[in-house]
Formats: sequence, C-alpha cells, structure tokens
Amino acid sequence: MLSRVTDVKRIVMVRINPGDDILLGLRQAVKEHGLKNAVILTGFGSVRHSHFHVVMSNELPPAESYPKSAQPLDIVAIGGMIIDGRVHAHIDLSDERNGFGGHLEEGCLALTFTVVAMADLGEVTGEAGDCQEEAE
Repeated sequence: MLSRVTDVKRIVMVRINPGDDILLGLRQAVKEHGLKNAVILTGFGSVRHSHFHVVMSNELPPAESYPKSAQPLDIVAIGGMIIDGRVHAHIDLSDERNGFGGHLEEGCLALTFTVVAMADLGEVTGEAGDCQEEAE
C-alpha cells in the first residue's frame, strides 16, 4: 500500500461543448491551466458517441476490449487523475436499462455538454505515479 498527503491549490472547471471529444478537451484544459498533478473530482453530462476500454482477463497485462457506440448515453460520473500532466480518466455511462463504463478513450463525444471539475494538486511529495502504478 502506498499513500501521499497533498493540498488542493485550486479547482479547475471544464465545460466540453456539444460534439467535442471529451478526452481531447480534458487534455487541452490540463495544458492550458498548467496542471501537473490533479484529481478529477466529478464529471457529468451526456455523449452522442462513446469509446472506452475495459480489462477482459486476469493476466498481467490484462487483455482489453475497446467498445464503441453511437447510442446517446448519460454520463453518470467521470473520475480519475492527472499524473505528470497525463490524463487518466474513467467514465461511467448509462442508458434507460444499464450502466457501464471504463477507461475514457478518444472518440467519446459530448451530446448536450460535459462538465468536469479537477482539483489541482501542484507538486506531490514523492513520486506522483506511485499510487497509480499500484492501482493498475
């Protein structure tokens, strides 16, 4: 087990417009606001096209699947971290019957809008990716 203690410097709010790629928008916001390490606190909205990946086996590294869909879906949640300027986000989606999701991929397009809040952690004591490496 690894853990780190840090302070939140500021909250960055991002709105992804209809038709825009959510992951590309998050990457752009990270660059524009100079985020090095951050926590994705929340995200919500809807998508017109989804693209994510999920693990498919217990082996390391695991086999993966990359589902895509042009079905309109609600975004129930977006979470994750920015580690050394790199976005690692997961997205939870739902339709009228099911919930599903995984690691956010390029090609996941906002339908009405998508709003994401990120907590800027600035410099993190120790290796920022330590906790990430253990989790994956």
